[in-house]
Amino acid sequence: MTLIRNAILITATHLLPGALAFSGQHITELQPGSNSHEGHDWHGDLLLPGLVELHTDNLEKHLMPRPKVAWPVIPAIIAHDAQIAAAGITTVLDAIAVGDIDPDSMRVQTLVSCIAGLHQAQQAGILRADHFLHLRLELASQDLLELFEPLVDDPLLRMVSLMDHTPGQRQWSDFDHYRTFITGKRGWSDQKVTEMLDGMLERQVRYADVNRRAVVTRCHARPIPVPLASHDDTTLEHVAEGQGDGVTMSEFPTTLVAARAARAHGLGIIMGAPNRVRGGSHSGNIAAAELARAGLLDVLSSDYVPASLLHAAFLLQKDGLSLPQAIATVSRNPARLVGLDDRGEIAAGLRADFLRVRVVAGIPVVLETWKAGERIA
Repeated sequence: MTLIRNAILITATHLLPGALAFSGQHITELQPGSNSHEGHDWHGDLLLPGLVELHTDNLEKHLMPRPKVAWPVIPAIIAHDAQIAAAGITTVLDAIAVGDIDPDSMRVQTLVSCIAGLHQAQQAGILRADHFLHLRLELASQDLLELFEPLVDDPLLRMVSLMDHTPGQRQWSDFDHYRTFITGKRGWSDQKVTEMLDGMLERQVRYADVNRRAVVTRCHARPIPVPLASHDDTTLEHVAEGQGDGVTMSEFPTTLVAARAARAHGLGIIMGAPNRVRGGSHSGNIAAAELARAGLLDVLSSDYVPASLLHAAFLLQKDGLSLPQAIATVSRNPARLVGLDDRGEIAAGLRADFLRVRVVAGIPVVLETWKAGERIA
């Protein structure tokens, strides 16, 4: 048995000064008020559950560090994994795009090698965090079904999200906002953007609904159905459509109306941690803080900045959440939404995934990351 003493334990409901005991891969006992002189002395630092990440694009950034630049897969995965562990994330669902509204995207070219690389790295035992798959399906993609079918029974698959990033839809309902974003990101002329938009809109009409129906049917047909998420819900109709498809999560709703509808339908509501850290959405959509204050936020996701996850959780205290409630949005709540019931909480019998955190100048700093009783960062 190993003992962590002189720590402040963050459980699902309380802050408990004391000690934590674990043996092998599991927590065996919480000792509130313990003044033991044995074990590792954490000098009053916080002990909280390892973070559970449901949606991060971070691996794709390592695979394509510059536009049109493909990086070797295994080195990219190792770099991504190290960054994840250092951020206190012990379980991550790598959000891999399947299909793209941009026909020139390199995502399709790296899809198969990326997933094969994750399996290879896992089998070799060289990953620090636990990695699973979250497949982000771009419904307006012409070749979506062809790409998705070989992946739907992958044993690492834990989540599928139904996306339509076509301008004029959901996140990009404002065409002018999209034009500003894409010209700034890629330096394209207005003429080139117009040509691209015409092609995207045509493909959306031809493929999005057909692909949605086929994907939903296939996911529900699995022996164990994979959890489904809708993405960028904006209207009541979007949420109702998702409920009809059997989704259990609403990722990044863009309006208060959509978030309220998601809550009424019992969907888990996921918002971006960078949104909370920045104080608003980079796309001009609703702020995560506003949803938190309205009681409409269940889970935070680091999206494109792994280090934002813990930072944003602590900021939720400014929105009326207690620290245990805030930490649950990045640990217990996401774990339960995807059926990972053995982790996400500091409790006897659960896996010994935990962090040593110290608050410096108001910012939570991860000093140690432990997964299944082993220190990984």
